Parts: sequence; structure tokens; C-alpha cells
Amino acid sequence: MDYSPILISLKTACVSILITVVLGIMAAWMVYRAQNEKVQIVLDSLFTLPMILPPTVVGFFLLLVFGVKGPVGKFLLDFFGYKIAFQWPATVLAATVISFPLMYRNAKGAFDQVDRNLLDCARTLGMSETTILWKVLIANAIPGLVSGSILSFARGLGEFGATSMIAGNIAGKTRTLPVAVYTEVAAGNMDKAMVYVACIVFAAFVAVAILDYMSIRKERRWR
Repeated sequence: MDYSPILISLKTACVSILITVVLGIMAAWMVYRAQNEKVQIVLDSLFTLPMILPPTVVGFFLLLVFGVKGPVGKFLLDFFGYKIAFQWPATVLAATVISFPLMYRNAKGAFDQVDRNLLDCARTLGMSETTILWKVLIANAIPGLVSGSILSFARGLGEFGATSMIAGNIAGKTRTLPVAVYTEVAAGNMDKAMVYVACIVFAAFVAVAILDYMSIRKERRWR
């Protein structure tokens, strides 16, 4: 039994969630602060797009940008000798892009529920916008941010389409759990595929159970 897909997926999900949380909060803060409604619509649509598009299409765009002939991929290869496509970092890139909309939308929803009067009061007290973000907005939006983080982690763990496009299916290197499931099924190894499927289902179940537990606790606090 090859356990490398499990380890690769866990490593990928752990690294990608750190990036996703930061980018998701920053994007939500950007849209939250935007004064122009048209700008909000454009940014919101752009940040949500990876969740709407088929993952293979997202992977195609990533390959165009970060492949060895893409603008970013060629730059990194020519000046730093570093290749992203079909390397382990490509699995992190794919998981981050695909899970980002979940974190962004949860963060934005959590920010929208915070009373804007609190932010105005903080400004009258002379707080900077950065201080307001951390000590007022994020502090009051923690439950939504945690929910977004859990969902994004689970989504990154189960990413297949974009990963197969930009990272490929290299055993012990870029073969994540979902890719391993596809590989074993294609080879007719249903028993091995079942083990990998069980791992993904267990992770998804735990994520949903945690979210439900948090929701129940939140409801009890408001009673």
C-alpha cells in the first residue's frame, strides 16, 4: 500500500490553507472597503470565478500562466532556475486557487455581519485601518473565518481537476489522494482506491462535523 498520496495531500492542504486564509481575508477586506458598487461586483465576480469554473479549466489557466512557457513560469525558470509545473508546489498552487473562493466568501459574509458602527467608533478613537481590521473586524468575525478555513482545507484536500492539469500524476511527488483514486480505478485496483476514498470521506465528514458543532455552540450562546 502506497501511503505517499495521503502524506502529499495532507502536506499540500496544510500549506495551501495558510496561504488561502491570508489571501481570502485580504480579498474580503478589499471588497468590503470598496466604495464603488461596480468595483465590488467586478472584484467579487473575479474572486468567486474559480469556484464556478470547472477545475480543469482553472488548471488550464494555471498551466498557461505557470507552465514553462507561461509568463510567470518562464520568468522563474529563466532567472531562478525554478520550475513550478509538475512539481509539488504545483499541487499547493492548485489547491490554493480552488479553495480560495470558499475562504473569500466566508470571510466576506462574516465581515458583512459585523456592525459597521463598531468600525466608525474605532475610527473616532484614532485607530488605523490596519488596527481596525485586526482588532475589530476580524475579532468579531472569527466564527465565519474559522468555518471558511475548515471548508477551504477540506476542499484543498479533495482537489483533483486543477491538480491533474498543473501538477500531473507523478507517484511520490504530485500524486494526491484524488489523483490516486483515479489512478487506481483506471488500473482496476478497486481495493486500493477504496482506501483512498475512505480517507477523503473521513476528512470531509470530520470537517462537516466540526462546522455543525460550531454552529450548535453558536446557537446555544444566543439563547
